[in-house]
Parts: sequence; structure tokens; C-alpha cells
Amino acid sequence: MLFRQLFDRDTSTYTYLLADEVSRAAVLIDSVREQLERDLALLEDLDLTLTYVLETHVHADHVTSAALLRERTGARTVVSHAGGAPCADLQVRNGDVIRFGAHALEVRATPGHTSGCVTYVTENRCMAFTGDALLIRGCGRTDFQEGDAHTLFQSVRGRIFTLPDECAIYPGHDYAGRTVSTVGEEKRLNPRLGAHRSEAEFVEIMENLGLAPPQRLDEALPANRNCGATTTP
Repeated sequence: MLFRQLFDRDTSTYTYLLADEVSRAAVLIDSVREQLERDLALLEDLDLTLTYVLETHVHADHVTSAALLRERTGARTVVSHAGGAPCADLQVRNGDVIRFGAHALEVRATPGHTSGCVTYVTENRCMAFTGDALLIRGCGRTDFQEGDAHTLFQSVRGRIFTLPDECAIYPGHDYAGRTVSTVGEEKRLNPRLGAHRSEAEFVEIMENLGLAPPQRLDEALPANRNCGATTTP
């Protein structure tokens, strides 16, 4: 399987490109509107056909290019049924499968950061794209957008930490230059969600973060509920 990890410096957002090397069918996870031309150029360079644009959740810190990619390539957009984005072509649920060529991604519902967070897992369980549910040595906040610390704890422990220890974790963001972790590493080393933490301890940590709202919240949420389109369909 062809794989590329792409980065938007302004929002510290990772975008992931996966493709079948025979059929050239591709999927893009967590696109960024300002990187539309970069992503289209890469698809052309690699002779790929974009079939799906996947969101791990409805983002509050950047605007997706999903609607623009759908318009330019004919790809179908994918969001959780609980994400609050009726614009998407597919509203996925836990256990659904997204197929591209000979490859597939399993949808695992991992709410808690938002009610519509999902993690995409490769069929061989070697790679997991966790969005903001599980970051490298951290996790997404739980203080807005239907977030809930109890739910996030249960999601990570029940649907991410049950993957093999060697499964690679690819997060939606990283603010320290890290690119990948593993399930085993995060079980041991994650200061919020590691195996040494109880649910009560995790909830207390999350209730006392004292974070400011995301800078682009007022712009990003309405736009992303419309798949990044600037006008109502």
C-alpha cells in the first residue's frame, strides 16, 4: 500500500494519503483547505484516483477541503453519522468498512473529544488513524463540541488500546514534531491515558486543563459541518 504523511504547519494538522498500488484508488484522511493544491498535485504526480475523503471528526481548528476535493475529483466524502455534518456522502458507523482497491479501512467509533470522532484502522491492524481521540503522549480536549472525558477514556481503552501493541498510531495533530507512535508506547507512556491511569484520574486531568478556545473555532465548525464548502449546498 502506498502511504504518505503530509503536514500543515499553520494548524499542526496531519493529512494522510493511502492508495492501492495496483488500481491506483486512493483515500485522503483529514484534508486541510489551504493545502488543496498540494494534495491535488500529489495525486496527479502519483497517478492516483481519489475515491474517498475521510474525516476523523468535525474539526474546530482548521477547515477541511472535502467539498472542494469532491468537486475537483468526484471523490465521496465520509464523516461519522454522529458528526453533525449532513453534507457528507457517507455517514459511517462503528464497524463500517471503506474499501479502496485491494485495501480497506475499518471504522471504529471513538467519541469523547467530540461525539463524532472515529478511528480508521487498516485491515491488517498495522496502522490506526486516530484523529484527536489519541495523540502522541496526549489526547484531544473534552470541554466543548459534545466532548466527554469518561467517554473518551472508554473509547481509547476499548477501541484503540485493544489493537496490537505494534500497531502504528498516526494522530490528527502533533505540536512537537513527532510523526508516529504505537499502541504499546501509548499504553506505557501516555501521561493522560496510559495503563497506569484510572478513569477518575483521567477525568480530573481533563477537567483542569484550562485551555483557551481554538483560534479558528467560529470559522471552522460551521464550515466543516458543510464539508468545508463556503456556501450551503
